[in-house]
Amino acid sequence: MTRQTISITEPNELWLKAQLASKEYASKSEIINDLIRRARSQQAEAEIEFIRNTLIQSEQSGFTEKTPQHMLAAFKTQINNDAL
Repeated sequence: MTRQTISITEPNELWLKAQLASKEYASKSEIINDLIRRARSQQAEAEIEFIRNTLIQSEQSGFTEKTPQHMLAAFKTQINNDAL
């Protein structure tokens, strides 16, 4: 495990101390690692939900009559517009 030195605000320090006092965690490192794990899990869940919603929208939109060339041109246009 790597060591890190971080600076935190006074309210966050008080919160960390309260967590330690509750005996739920053994150290500040354990608290920080748990917070990071939870944030990563929430991020993964949000990505899965985005993919799920995109798939549902795709399935509900039905088939297209567009050619692959037409779709590619539309995607390129969209990418160029997003880059601006």
